[in-house]
Amino acid sequence: MSSHFKKKRGNAQPTISTASLPDIVFMLLFFFMVVTVLRQGEIKLKVVTPDATQLTKLEEKSLVNYIYIGRALKKYEKVYGTKPRIQLGEQIVDSPANIPLFLEQHKVKVPESRHSMITTSLRIDGNVTMGIVQDVKVMLRKSNQLRLNYSAGKRQEDAI
Repeated sequence: MSSHFKKKRGNAQPTISTASLPDIVFMLLFFFMVVTVLRQGEIKLKVVTPDATQLTKLEEKSLVNYIYIGRALKKYEKVYGTKPRIQLGEQIVDSPANIPLFLEQHKVKVPESRHSMITTSLRIDGNVTMGIVQDVKVMLRKSNQLRLNYSAGKRQEDAI
């Protein structure tokens, strides 16, 4: 006679350890803090763009160069004066001659297959004369940057 004894095993699933959960949360937090790009710089010029009725939004901000044209803010007037200036990134320049270098520095950050999609957005104060704007446009043309966008504010419908 042989007797067989069976061990009773519970059908319960083992519990999942949550001891490493805080570590994972902090790793994700630090990852997003490192890869998040905040505003690229301070705008040192007063730029009040004109209003428009037909606007289109630029989709890929990483493919856009911003050139600001306007007069220095009050806190920067002692340094830059009161005549219209050009701001390329964080740098205020006196002439459009610095534009080709600015464009090349941006191109380096973009994959070569997307170079033809780079757009330059001109944010121009409404009180600036067209002379400086024309000089910027000529320099953009010489640099073979032909995709331009003019930034504008949305006009209220009742103001039409």
